[in-house]
Amino acid sequence: MAPAGKISGFHREGNDWFCNASLPSDITVVVDEVNFHLHKFPLISRCGKIATIFEESQSLTEKTLTVTLEEFPGGADTFFIIVKFCYNGRVELTARNIVMLYCAADYLDMTDDYGEDNLLSKSESYFHKHILRHWKDCILALQSCETVITRADKLQIISRCMNALSVMVCTDPSLFGWPMMMYGSLQSPGGSILWNGINTGAKIHSQESDWWFEDISYLCVDLFERLVQTMEAKGIRPENLARAIMYYCKKYLPGLGRWQGGQSSISRTVASFSMKPATVNQSALLESVIKLLPEKKSKSFCRFLLGLLRVALILGVNHACQDSLERRIGVQLEMINHFVSTESSVNSISPSSFDIDTSPSIGHLKRVAKLVDDYIAEVASDVNLKPRKIRSLAEALPESSRSLHDGLYRALDIYFKAHSWLSEKEREQLCSIINFQKLSIDACAHASQNERLPLRVILQVLFFEQMQLRTALAGCLNVLDAETAPAAAVGGQRVQRDGWVKVVRENQVLKVDMERMRSRVGELEQEFKKIKEDMKKVTKSHSYLSSPRFVARGIGCKLLARSSDAQQDILDSTTPTPRASVEQARPSTRHPRHRKSFSLF
Repeated sequence: MAPAGKISGFHREGNDWFCNASLPSDITVVVDEVNFHLHKFPLISRCGKIATIFEESQSLTEKTLTVTLEEFPGGADTFFIIVKFCYNGRVELTARNIVMLYCAADYLDMTDDYGEDNLLSKSESYFHKHILRHWKDCILALQSCETVITRADKLQIISRCMNALSVMVCTDPSLFGWPMMMYGSLQSPGGSILWNGINTGAKIHSQESDWWFEDISYLCVDLFERLVQTMEAKGIRPENLARAIMYYCKKYLPGLGRWQGGQSSISRTVASFSMKPATVNQSALLESVIKLLPEKKSKSFCRFLLGLLRVALILGVNHACQDSLERRIGVQLEMINHFVSTESSVNSISPSSFDIDTSPSIGHLKRVAKLVDDYIAEVASDVNLKPRKIRSLAEALPESSRSLHDGLYRALDIYFKAHSWLSEKEREQLCSIINFQKLSIDACAHASQNERLPLRVILQVLFFEQMQLRTALAGCLNVLDAETAPAAAVGGQRVQRDGWVKVVRENQVLKVDMERMRSRVGELEQEFKKIKEDMKKVTKSHSYLSSPRFVARGIGCKLLARSSDAQQDILDSTTPTPRASVEQARPSTRHPRHRKSFSLF
């Protein structure tokens, strides 16, 4: 007689379960260090695995057989449900336990060969009829697969759940279970709003297709990655998948959430209220996300990639992961070495096929160069910023990317002001990244009176400033001659049109400006000649060269009036600067002229 018919339940004493039966236990099953003292007949009549073990142990003389089940799906709790099923107890299948019972039944070989309507066939039937037809149950079942992925894959539980979820994402949510939303309008199968379970007849307005982001965010990284890949294969739009990935990352990467402005406001669903957040390894998540993200361009997506790179640097993930993020950001922002290498390969195909100023590629490089220069100026005030970092950033782009070097000069000026302890040699090395021929006239004017620049650099600036003024003067004189010739032919005729009157007035102003520029060029020529003569004298005397004060005093170069910030720096110093010595050394009998002060900053 089967003792199953005489049981009145089970009771537990510490780590031991006992059956309340009149017959003593003759088999002990150990699962996760929990001992189940049971009877052979109920188990071998349902479980093929235990029946096989019993047959192999017939030669043993022990009265009580001990069976240890290693890596049992669901552990002791799931086996207790199996025990109740074997003893003809009432077992309720739910979305939470179906996967574990399904896998446990497969583990114990509980097929119909060991009893009609056995647990394996019963679990499979329930899974197909109830789980795969409802969003919430499918999500719960898929989440429970995390600890039994290998066996669940063998039974095709995971793939079926993912296929079902992918189809439901593409389908009207009202068709696969209700109510769908919490903290809002409850939805009936017909799509109407419910009030206290009563159909009000009011229809729910369609919203953006992001209702499923929250539910799938409760899956572990492996399952989430596979679900996204399945959805992509089923034709889910890449934009929606990218937004779902971003939502998942913001949930499990706290640093990213703070930088991105927090979690987006998506209503929680019934399914999400029934689940616990997954335990996520952040480094594994970053490596997985990089493989999932589509190739797209947008400001928000680029901001998200920058946030991922920031978190990756904090977590210290592998270099391959960081390089991949940098490549994607380089394509997005066009601001890193990956972009430069890409653009270089494009330019090398046919360098003569486009104009240097109108080419889209050159246009991109110029915008990138401006962005890099602005960035260097932004971080230049950081006292911990090393000169080699400034240099590497400035030289990351080719020479052709900058038509003017004003941005670089401004960044270095800020850097020198914040790093006053730099030596003359270090300043000269940093200034070598600037092409002074590409400085505007205003930038040259500012640099020529900038005490933070090395003296050698200031002399170069004065030389190139003179060349620019001479070139500009020659060009303006040519234009003036071309415009005044037709005016002379007209003679004393009356000008009747306002346009000609305006031209005449502009020409008069231009003449005055040309006279001023001619005078200035002559003055600079004299100054430069004087500089060359004085420099020859300086090189002849070693003792004279050893004193920077005497070098500057012997030059006798007329300088521009100092800008306000330069004056302030001089007032703060108690030691005369080379430029101050230069001005003090000028002859007092020289005709006083005041140079116009140009300032960029």
